[in-house]
Parts: sequence; structure tokens; C-alpha cells
Amino acid sequence: MIVGIGVDLVDIPRFERTVERTPKLLERLFTAHERELPLRSLAARYAAKEALIKALGGSDGIHWVDIEIARLGESLPPRFALSGSTAEVVAARGIGTLHLSLSHDAGLAIAYVVAESGGAADDAEPVEGGLDVPEPEDPEEPR
Repeated sequence: MIVGIGVDLVDIPRFERTVERTPKLLERLFTAHERELPLRSLAARYAAKEALIKALGGSDGIHWVDIEIARLGESLPPRFALSGSTAEVVAARGIGTLHLSLSHDAGLAIAYVVAESGGAADDAEPVEGGLDVPEPEDPEEPR
């Protein structure tokens, strides 16, 4: 059963200007692995984290660096890799599966998240378990 839906849209040039003005923001918002990616990819990941917070109904107990958006192969969709208190909050809310879609084009990045309770669907990634970080050679761009 769907228990939450979230969507977020990021203006990539505005995001890039903000990061240039406040570089420490990257450390507060992104994991070390994510910080290796180009800013347009970070804009999409920022949108994904915002969309997740909206799907969860709020940010209580959620920490930005406990959320990583991982790509585990070119033909596989991006997925959430949750850790720490964020993973605990998601589990406590009865969410068993998170669906994530990312895109960026024409200076905009968008993310859409659907949170489901109960068992995992065959084509979705369960949120149980620890942080699953992709290898550095994995593709950096959502498709």
C-alpha cells in the first residue's frame, strides 16, 4: 500500500550558484561518495532527498548524510541507501519499499518518490539493511 508520495524540482544553475557561495553545504547534504559527482548529479540527488522527506511526511529524525542515492549499474535504476537514524525512522513508519525516479534536462532536476508499506515489490528496492555504496567506477548520471 502506498503510504507517501513526494516530488521535488531543482533549478540546476541556482543550485550551482548556491554551492559556489557556500561550499560547506556539500558536506551537510551529501555523502563522501556523492560529493565526487558533478553538480548537476548532486542537484538531482538533492531533489531525491527532498522528495523522500515529503513522502515521509516530514523531516523528524531524518539526516541528509544518512540518505545516499546509489547507482549500482548502468542498466539498474537509482535507489536509496539509508543508514543511521534515517533508516530507523523509515522502518518505524512501516515503509518496506521506496521507489525513486530521477531526471534532469533543460537546467532542471526532478525526483519522484513513492513510499510503500508492507512487503517489497519485485521491481523495487527494499529499504532494509545498511548503506550500500556503489563502486567509484559506476555510472554517475541517472538515466
